[in-house]
Amino acid sequence: MSRKGNCHDNAPIESFFHLYKTECLAGFPPRKDLDELRAVSLEYVNWFNHHRFSLKTKSMSPREYREHALAT
Repeated sequence: MSRKGNCHDNAPIESFFHLYKTECLAGFPPRKDLDELRAVSLEYVNWFNHHRFSLKTKSMSPREYREHALAT
């Protein structure tokens, strides 16, 4: 937890959970049980890291962008 007045520590995870709720959970029926929610969540995280591209990362997935940044 960050000190009072320092919100930058939470920004990346807040952004991820906003995308998770709007892209994965919104508009779909509620999950039947915890195992189904876990499976859907793991599938979404895999898609988010390996296939979803973003314009601010030069149309690369997060994994590709991380590898590109580490290679330079």
